[in-house]
Amino acid sequence: MSRLLIVPAGAAVLIIGWFWASGGFDQLAYWAAGEQREFQNQIATALRAVRAGQPEAVMLLLSVCFAYGFFHSVGPGHGKVLVGGYGLGRKVPVLRLAGIGLAASLGQAVTAVVLVYAGVALLNLGRQQLVGVTERIMAPASYAAIALVGVWLVWRGARKLLATRGPAMAHHDHQHVHDHHHNHDHHHNHDHEHHHDHDHHHHHDHGHGQACSECGHRHGPSLEEVENVGSLREALILVASIAARPCTGAVFVLILTWQMGIAATGIAGAFAMALGTAVVTVGVGLMSAGMRGGLAGAASAWRVAGVALPMIEMAAGLVVAMIAGGLFLRVV
Repeated sequence: MSRLLIVPAGAAVLIIGWFWASGGFDQLAYWAAGEQREFQNQIATALRAVRAGQPEAVMLLLSVCFAYGFFHSVGPGHGKVLVGGYGLGRKVPVLRLAGIGLAASLGQAVTAVVLVYAGVALLNLGRQQLVGVTERIMAPASYAAIALVGVWLVWRGARKLLATRGPAMAHHDHQHVHDHHHNHDHHHNHDHEHHHDHDHHHHHDHGHGQACSECGHRHGPSLEEVENVGSLREALILVASIAARPCTGAVFVLILTWQMGIAATGIAGAFAMALGTAVVTVGVGLMSAGMRGGLAGAASAWRVAGVALPMIEMAAGLVVAMIAGGLFLRVV
């Protein structure tokens, strides 16, 4: 069964490799650029209406910005790939996964605001220079960070797989020795009741963080606390990896509104784009979590969960690493 599970992972790697080698990433980038120009024209029209004081122009602008974020995220994007791969590879509560997707999308808006206002107000940079910083520096850094997260998922899955196979082999050896002794030592009569009649009043601390019976204090965090800290650290890494690259459309809106003297409207538009992006990112994350649940249920039914789940994590990590790596190679 473990060999059969390798087939989907290998097929995913081959498809992504072929897609990159055939120029698929470049074609997606060209399509996204065309759609981006079309929406930017609509945004510019809405901004002129806002500056002219036309009724309901602000709501029109926010609607166009939200649609831009949504459709831009449907196209080639790294945020949904990372959140989806993480949800597929790791057992994450649904609300936490949705929160990561929302925070990452809003984080891109925050990065755009900081970049534009720091660049314009402090460094006196123009639009082309700010876009250049976004595409030549921040995008490669984000892609590289996401690829590293994918590699980390692969490493975690491989470590779990080895840990699962280790106890299985040890159990097999123990069973063999146990059977061997039973074949030769049945003439021994052990009084097991004597051995088990102990006073079990000593305290075991299996890492659950109970208070010490002597001093009344805890000498370490509970297992739940350790897992929560690890989950928080993972969530922050995911959010930072995605938010490191601001949306180009948000940068465009922020610069124009700064020049027009309607900066607050531009900030609102940037966050409207982020919410549009979040709809897709969160949706992909929830679908991936549902897919993982289905695969985990099937693996449990086949009694191969110990092998299947680590391999699912490895496959998800490979997909994330290869997509982010392909985008990184395209922009450097």
